[in-house]
Amino acid sequence: MAELTFTDKMIEAIKAKRSILNVGLDPQMKFMPPHLIKWAMNTWGTTKKRNGKEVQILTNEGVGRLYWRFNQEIIRAIEPFAISVKPQIAFYEAYGYWGFWAFEETIKYAEGKGLLRITDAKRGDGGDTAQAYADGHLGEVSFPILRDGTLEFESTPSSIKADALTIHAWIGDSCVSPFVAAAKKYGTGIFVVAKTSFNPDSKVEQTATLTGGPMWRTLAAMVEEWGRDTEGKYGYRNVGVVMGATKPDDAPEMKAILPKAWKLIPGYGAQGGGADGAVVVINDDGFGGVVNSSRAVIAAWLKGQFQCEPEKFAKAAALAAEFSRDDLNAALKRAGKMNW
Repeated sequence: MAELTFTDKMIEAIKAKRSILNVGLDPQMKFMPPHLIKWAMNTWGTTKKRNGKEVQILTNEGVGRLYWRFNQEIIRAIEPFAISVKPQIAFYEAYGYWGFWAFEETIKYAEGKGLLRITDAKRGDGGDTAQAYADGHLGEVSFPILRDGTLEFESTPSSIKADALTIHAWIGDSCVSPFVAAAKKYGTGIFVVAKTSFNPDSKVEQTATLTGGPMWRTLAAMVEEWGRDTEGKYGYRNVGVVMGATKPDDAPEMKAILPKAWKLIPGYGAQGGGADGAVVVINDDGFGGVVNSSRAVIAAWLKGQFQCEPEKFAKAAALAAEFSRDDLNAALKRAGKMNW
């Protein structure tokens, strides 16, 4: 295992920045400032006929480069206030090669800015497929080489390797074991989706009663088993769960089941979760989780207290990130948990 694991790096980043904020990098066309769209259109636009008239449209390459430039400016703006970023891969994959190119460039750029990276891909499958996901997002991939005319294979870190990855676990141990093995070998982290912060209909799947209680509780107990022997030097495990900020009533029980597992806490901000609810699942030492805010930061220029001219979108993101950091820290203080 790496000298510093994902949770070790999280703890050191929290101490250094006095923040538990993660910013979700979920670029969508509705969040793009018009001046950036026009910039991309002027360079990578093309013309096509619509109803007998020529119109200019943006190509996939243009979208990829637009998202990449937007992410660069957002990352530079929020870097002083956030400890990590979480790109949701769906928004990139939708635009094919160039969308995925923007995702890969974003991963590399965030690392260069000293931010931890959580890929939100919710991967889940069995056998070789799960292994390929684990290799690509958390570990190393195989490349052929020729040595004195002899074909050999060597492993090298994947170009999309992040510090942690979200996964589904419902297929069973064959789905999870490759990711756990990667966490142990490379010191990377995984977050098993257990209790989400959105989708009102998810209460059926997540709270349906089994012999041992709600399904999310059963899954949390399984995560406790999977996380054994993944501890970093600070004692926190690198196999954790997604635990929504909009479910604060369940947070104490989740914390009791998983006292040393790290929690990814979505739902704060635009999804309606407040700071006090978000920090319930944080341990008394002030560690054990990172709180995500996406739209409330990256689209802060569009509405709310930081609404501004499109050209100042990055400044609005910085103000929103600073506010979120301070709001969460105030909640930690109220809970007696800001001990770093």
